[in-house]
Amino acid sequence: QVQLVESGGGLVQPGGSLRLSCAASGSIRSINAMGFYRQAPGKQRELVAAVTSGGSTNYADSVKGRFTISRDNAKNTVYLQMNSLKPEDTAVYYCKVDGTSYSGTYYLRFTSWGQGTQVTVSS
Repeated sequence: QVQLVESGGGLVQPGGSLRLSCAASGSIRSINAMGFYRQAPGKQRELVAAVTSGGSTNYADSVKGRFTISRDNAKNTVYLQMNSLKPEDTAVYYCKVDGTSYSGTYYLRFTSWGQGTQVTVSS
């Protein structure tokens, strides 16, 4: 099994910054894509940013130029630096990790989600 632990959410004023972290642990063989999604009340969950094992990144248009995703492969951790935050960024942010894990002498593909962390942007 693979577990994800998120941290870094909170309350911030418009224009402020926050940094989210998501650490994966367990019987991990390899990690492919890592990313953050968000879900605001009454809305569908949407991709915010993702990074592949090769370092390629993908961002939602609404966060380009303000958010930066990065990963530390040695720590199996992904980060989301969020700058110039706006009230419309308010949501629960979830990390998602895709990879392979050990299962006896075999390995299995997995997709794991973090528990979610609240980000509130308000004055």
